[in-house]
Amino acid sequence: MSLGSQIAGHLPFLRRYARALTGSQASGDAYVREMLEAVLADDSLKAEMAGGRVPLYRAFSKVWSSASGPAATGETDSEHEAGAQARLGAITPPARQALLLTTLEDFSVEEAATILDRSPEEINAMVAAAIADVDREQTTSVLIIEDEPLIAMQLEDLVTGLGHTVSGTAATRTQANAAVAEATPGLVLADIQLADGSSGLDAVEDILGIASMPVIFITAYPERLLTGDRPEPTYLVTKPFQEATVRAAISQALFFGSTRPLG
Repeated sequence: MSLGSQIAGHLPFLRRYARALTGSQASGDAYVREMLEAVLADDSLKAEMAGGRVPLYRAFSKVWSSASGPAATGETDSEHEAGAQARLGAITPPARQALLLTTLEDFSVEEAATILDRSPEEINAMVAAAIADVDREQTTSVLIIEDEPLIAMQLEDLVTGLGHTVSGTAATRTQANAAVAEATPGLVLADIQLADGSSGLDAVEDILGIASMPVIFITAYPERLLTGDRPEPTYLVTKPFQEATVRAAISQALFFGSTRPLG
């Protein structure tokens, strides 16, 4: 398999990671492009890329740490992104990286240590620090849009366990609209394929036409959205999910205060 083919298979998930770090699809993609340009210009980096996902994320981490991308220079594509970047000082960037690598991207502590040039002990300490920082966020109410009852119950338990309240649950687009009419949530967790064949994407667009709040999509088919052909969800969790992954996504969404599900 060619190097390009190897990298292409991992790129959708690297872009998801970059987007979670920056709070923006535009800035995240800009960092990924800068990393790819660096690889093309450096034969030693090309050789490392044959090692799979870990060296790819390691190369990206070097670009991110260099703070040379558009988000670092203050070139942002929206007021939301500018606000998100202003809040980055509230949590140490390496700690955020460690948290996302071991939850959202499902790397082992040892793999995250290699990516960030740290020891496993340092990674564990950084993850603990990141969790402490993001858990200081204000509690909110959560609407759960999910057509599988057991998963909906699991998400309810997770949300309440984090100190949030559940404003409502919905299995269809119609039910979601009705739930928002009764109580406006501060956060939405949404499946994409719903019980009656309706779309969670459409349900969320309806909701955001009424009020602004962060949205986390949960789906068994992330590759259908991570195409680069259109604006993508900022927060996207893959089914079957680990509770730690959803917890990290909730914390990140509240930390950045995203008011759009896409872009």
